[in-house]
Amino acid sequence: MKGLNTALGAAGLAAFLALGEVVPRVGIVKRAYFPPTSRIASAFWDELKDSTFWSALGDTLTGWALGLAIAVGAGIVVGVLLSVVPHLREATASTIEFLRPIPSVALIPLAVLLYGTELRSVLLLVVYASFWQILIQVLYGVQDVDPVAEETARSYGLGTWARVRHVLWPSALPYVMTGVRLAAAVALILTITAELVIGAPGLGATIAVAQSSQAVPEMYALIVVTGLLGLLINVGARAVERRALAWHQSVRGEVAV
Repeated sequence: MKGLNTALGAAGLAAFLALGEVVPRVGIVKRAYFPPTSRIASAFWDELKDSTFWSALGDTLTGWALGLAIAVGAGIVVGVLLSVVPHLREATASTIEFLRPIPSVALIPLAVLLYGTELRSVLLLVVYASFWQILIQVLYGVQDVDPVAEETARSYGLGTWARVRHVLWPSALPYVMTGVRLAAAVALILTITAELVIGAPGLGATIAVAQSSQAVPEMYALIVVTGLLGLLINVGARAVERRALAWHQSVRGEVAV
C-alpha cells in the first residue's frame, strides 16, 4: 500500500509538471508571466550555483529556526504556568482571546517602526504567530489529563512540579507536538512574508527583487524553493513527532498499519 501511494504521488507530481510545461507553450497563458517548467528548472539550477541564493536561504532558515525556538519555549512555559497556577488561566482567558485573533501581518508596521529591516522584525512576527499554536495546544493537552491519574499523584504526595513532569507533561506531549508541527509551518510562512514585505534579508526579499527586475523564471524558481522548504519542514516535523511519541498509542497504531 505504501509503495502504491508513493507511485501515485510521483505520477501526480509528474502530471503537474507536464501541465506546467504545456500550458504556456500552447499559449493558454503568456510565457512572460508563466514560463514553462523546463525554464523554471533551468533558473532553479542557476540559483543553486549562486552564492547569493545560499546566503538568502541561510537568512531565511535563521529567522525561521530562531523564531520557532522562541515560540515553542515561551508557549510551553506560559501554557504550563497558566495550567498549574490557580485561577491564572481564568484571569488571562479574555486577554488571550483578544490577542490571539490579531493577524501577525497587522504587526508589520509596528515591527518596521521598532526594528526596521533587521532580523528582529522577522522574529517579532514569527514568534507572535507561532506562539499561539503552541500555547493553545498546551492548554488543550492539560485539559486532557486523566483526573484519576492526577488524584493518584496527589495521594502519593507528589509536589506540583513532580505532577507536571510525571502526569501533566506525558498527557500534554501529543498536543504539544501537534502544536510544534503547526507552528513550524506558520513560522516559515511568516518568515517569507516578513522578508517579502519588509525587505529583511532572505528568500522573500530575493523574490521581491526578482519580481521587480522582471526576472520571472528566477522568481518562480525561488517560489519553488520556498515550497520545497515547507515540504521538508513538514516531513521533518512529522519524523520528530513520531520519534517523540513512539510510546503513544496513535504512533504505535500508525507503525503497525
